[in-house]
Amino acid sequence: MYDTCFNNSFTNGLLFYVLLLLLILISPLLFIWELIITIRSSFQRHENMSGKVVLITGASSGIGELMAYEYAKRGANLAITSIEEPESRLEQIARTARELGSPDVLFLFADVSKIDECRKFVDDTVKHFGQLDHLVCNAGVGPIYSLDIDISKFEPVMDINFWGSVYPTHFAIPHLMKTNGKILVNASSSGVLNVPKAGVYGASKAALISFYESLRHEVAPKIAITIVTLGFIKTNIITSKYSTSTGGVSLRRDIGAVYPTMGPEACAKALVDGVCKGETSITQPRFIKALYLIKCLFPEVYTYYINIYFASGFDKLQKSA
Repeated sequence: MYDTCFNNSFTNGLLFYVLLLLLILISPLLFIWELIITIRSSFQRHENMSGKVVLITGASSGIGELMAYEYAKRGANLAITSIEEPESRLEQIARTARELGSPDVLFLFADVSKIDECRKFVDDTVKHFGQLDHLVCNAGVGPIYSLDIDISKFEPVMDINFWGSVYPTHFAIPHLMKTNGKILVNASSSGVLNVPKAGVYGASKAALISFYESLRHEVAPKIAITIVTLGFIKTNIITSKYSTSTGGVSLRRDIGAVYPTMGPEACAKALVDGVCKGETSITQPRFIKALYLIKCLFPEVYTYYINIYFASGFDKLQKSA
């Protein structure tokens, strides 16, 4: 019966539109349900992080640094990692985290794209603290892709963005199983929305989303996984200086000068609040969720909008102010 339906182009299309109509008809109920969940989560009890152990990768700046501070305010012990570079500020960040309330902060320099280094910093964290409660996979790079740039320059993107989360997760799972722990993975809305100039970056984030959505079922109910899909957050990764230094498309203006951005402090607080309340997915800014729906249900409309919106935007970014 199903073969007959799907093999005929008319009935195959008709089934889609019938289901779409049903979805539209029940959408008010779905919106009410979403509203109820949102309101309920506002009053939901947060996990008590006092004395618990949180390992954060990519913690030397941006969202990783600010999440470390949010966890510190909640009394968590921290292990923070970053690749060792001149701009790595882990010692300073560790000092600030202690001042904000973290009882103990261990800082470790490591390259998340190297499997042995990931194994070592997970082992060092557990050896130092005796346990692991939260793993925050935040390390990532975001060069802007273009057809006229040497493709080999983008090889590290998958190594850092994808394997740089999968490796520490693999080694952390046995320890998280013992504590009924949590994993927060910083993916991106680019992994869903597939915007221009973010082809390689978006592909690495799409791989992250797919991996952790699958892993979620394998580790439940012992380990909870929170997948984060962010839009433009006002950190160094959306500056023209960062874009130029990573070997991608050179920009003359910061991305925040053209596209709407969210403040990093509010974003970091929302992420830590969300994972401590047990949310399975977090999107910030929240309006991006509407774009997910449009892309899924009306792909032609979405493609038209994105082509115009991002084409004009990047044209402005590559011109001097």
